[in-house]
Amino acid sequence: MMGLRRVLRISHINLVLIKNGLDELILSIPMARPIRFLKVFMFWRWFKAPRGTRGERIRKSLEELGPIFVKFGQILSTRRDLLPNDIAVELARLQDQVAPFPGAEAKRIVEQAFGQPVEQVFSEFDEQPLASASIAQVHAARLLDGTEVVVKILRPAIERVIQDDVELMYTLAELVERYSAVGRRLHPREVVAEFEKNIFDELDLMREAANASQLKRNFKDSAVLYVPEVHWPYVRRNVLVMERIRGVPISAISELRSRGVDMKKLAERGVEIFFTQVFRDSFFHADMHPGNIFVDASDPAEPKYIAIDFGIIGTLAPTDHRYLAENFLAFFRRDYRRVAELHVESGWVPPTTRVDEFEAAMRTVCEPIFERPLKDISFGSLLLRLFQTGRRFDMEVQPQLVLLQKTLLNIEGLGRDLYPDLDLWKTAKPYMERWMRQELGVSSVLRRLRRELPVWGERLPEMPARLTQAMDDLAATRVHLARQAEELNALRRELRYGSRRNFGAVVGAALLLAAFLLLGLSGGQAPLLGEQPLLSWTLAGAGVLLLLWSGLRR
Repeated sequence: MMGLRRVLRISHINLVLIKNGLDELILSIPMARPIRFLKVFMFWRWFKAPRGTRGERIRKSLEELGPIFVKFGQILSTRRDLLPNDIAVELARLQDQVAPFPGAEAKRIVEQAFGQPVEQVFSEFDEQPLASASIAQVHAARLLDGTEVVVKILRPAIERVIQDDVELMYTLAELVERYSAVGRRLHPREVVAEFEKNIFDELDLMREAANASQLKRNFKDSAVLYVPEVHWPYVRRNVLVMERIRGVPISAISELRSRGVDMKKLAERGVEIFFTQVFRDSFFHADMHPGNIFVDASDPAEPKYIAIDFGIIGTLAPTDHRYLAENFLAFFRRDYRRVAELHVESGWVPPTTRVDEFEAAMRTVCEPIFERPLKDISFGSLLLRLFQTGRRFDMEVQPQLVLLQKTLLNIEGLGRDLYPDLDLWKTAKPYMERWMRQELGVSSVLRRLRRELPVWGERLPEMPARLTQAMDDLAATRVHLARQAEELNALRRELRYGSRRNFGAVVGAALLLAAFLLLGLSGGQAPLLGEQPLLSWTLAGAGVLLLLWSGLRR
């Protein structure tokens, strides 16, 4: 049955590719070279040439192939370090809007998740969804105490559908990587693996609820970002209940302006939220496209962001965000040498990388950009160019940096839609400098000491015993090392004596051999004091003495 489903799916994919004129792209790859002659027999191309650019045709094909391929295209669009720019731009236009599944089915899933009728969980449940996407859809509801909520419900049998399509993607990626040099450079299997991780993370709504709770704690009492509350008693792996928020969609720019919202402040607060998440918390919302962001415009002079959909979250290790901050500041200061050194120190490029060559490559990328007005510089595009340059130096793909780049591109594009004169550099630089001062200054040292104080309080009584043990261990180590040094010296002496004995034995044997040869030449008949026999017996005697000396020294 699985084999039949796969055959039917592959057939459907082929038909969609042919319909959108992608058969030409398929035949252009090296692995298809032996069958390119079939192009003349493609009768469907005789009457109608493919319409649109290759990027448009790829986007339309993914939309027709269904929600999982749409999701894959969206994630693939973030890998601009791998894709041609025209395809990446077109894939970014993919919309995660699909037909909803029936409301009755949604009720059945909720009842199965809670083990009771939906009326015993909610006083109201709207079967008409508020929104529908590839993984889940959202319904409005009201708890028994009257609290307004939204209920996010995974699509039925979505895991099986995703598993089948991901396995198929792996098969296609393996073929491309095996038979295409370009495919090997693009690492298609790694891209599919990254997609698989992200999409299966999104299938666990418990994980999403935990992400939302963490982000809410990070921005508790914040004046710039509000995160809806999770109602944990009503959270299951396939059902998530959260506070219902009401705000203006961030994409409704005309409505925001009509309400008198301070667009400059709104744009700058978006940048502040991004850098706060990345550099203060190392925990950032990595899916901040316009569909997931609303604005609380109740106070137009102090607009506040509202975020939803926490399925994709990026995290950074302390070393990563430290290196990122230093990289950004080095770029601001045009200190390309420091940029190159940081890439080596962080392990993002191999330790054998020549810093001077990497520095020159960074300068080539950055200098033309810096000659433009700062407000016209795209920070996200610069980061993309740097990633592309890094690949020439075998820079490994860092998943956390890819998510960071994607989020930065979203935030920057969004900020400039809101306020075209937004100067991201001017907005971000003081924040990062302040962060670096806090991270490296006296206050940071005091914070670390305060954090470690309980641990030191527990260990302090043990310190005398630990020091005594350490001193004993050190003394024992010294004795051991002295003994080893003595044994090593004895071994060296033995090797020297052995080499001398061997040398004496070799020379003695050579002298005896020379004596026998000389005696052979004289026939062994000359008197003892004759010229040749005298020399022969002298050599023989010396050889015997050397052999005896070598044997005695053993």
